[in-house]
Amino acid sequence: MNAIRFSKMHGIGNDYVYIDADAQHVEDPAALARAVSDRHTAIGGDGVILVARPSADCAADARMRIFNADGSEAQMCGNGLRCVAKFVVDRGMSAANPLRVETGRGVLSVRWWRGVDGLVSEAEVDMGAPMLSASQIGVRWSGVASEDRLVGVRFDRAMWREAIAAQDAPGGGRAESDLAWWDAAGMEPTATLVSMGNPHIVFWCAEPDRVPLERVGATIEHHAFFPQRINVHFAAVCARDHLRMRTWERGSGITLACGTGASAVLVAGVLEDRCARSADIDLPGGRLRIAWDAHDGSVRMRGPATHAFDGVWGGAGEVCHGR
Repeated sequence: MNAIRFSKMHGIGNDYVYIDADAQHVEDPAALARAVSDRHTAIGGDGVILVARPSADCAADARMRIFNADGSEAQMCGNGLRCVAKFVVDRGMSAANPLRVETGRGVLSVRWWRGVDGLVSEAEVDMGAPMLSASQIGVRWSGVASEDRLVGVRFDRAMWREAIAAQDAPGGGRAESDLAWWDAAGMEPTATLVSMGNPHIVFWCAEPDRVPLERVGATIEHHAFFPQRINVHFAAVCARDHLRMRTWERGSGITLACGTGASAVLVAGVLEDRCARSADIDLPGGRLRIAWDAHDGSVRMRGPATHAFDGVWGGAGEVCHGR
């Protein structure tokens, strides 16, 4: 592998390795994502985002491709998209505002603002309208037709018990002890599913911090209901305009933030009449402002975009230098 220049950036802790794919060729981005994402032996991150010119037939200013830490390609990442806007504008690749970015979900619009240093510090992504039918989300749920919405559907203790047993989770076969956390977290026996270009399942509970996310996140991601896997969120209502949540991302595991996930949580909250159409959502990495427009149906997500450092990933796999 040739040496590759990169930038490490994050949106409230949802961190990726960003590469100008026009300036340098990345032969196997899936393998690169697996190599660089390890937080102990490499750069560390939730994956790799390639930034390039848009496809020839696409009316956009830039294109992004996202590869998760396990090498799988994702359709969208809201926090990553904010940082793509910073990457593009700060490097003079485009000054369009709003910036139009080609993604796996189509072309999305990003408004951006400069900080006191003259560089992009904050951005708002038009995430588009949520997709709510079972076929759009990509689920295989008994008794659910392709056009059905899965809002407040049953996902009770028995279903959790079956899911844990099927995944051979730690303590498998001792269902009650496996589910001790279920009561401690104040879990509700329902779930809502939303696609924001990628699939999400939202569980509501009183105490998201008491969910053993490192174990049950993978259990739901790989559940037979979700042949394409799924992003998993545990959310609590603090007030009608204030939510908090934790996330297990498909292909990356526990992350400090998930923009599409925060958007899905707000949509789920509105559909279940738990929250207003605009709310602050607190994630472990920070706060996002999410609004679901009642007129055009789009979800808009606003938050910071932060540059951490630049470096070179060497041909032998080491980081040659950073700044």
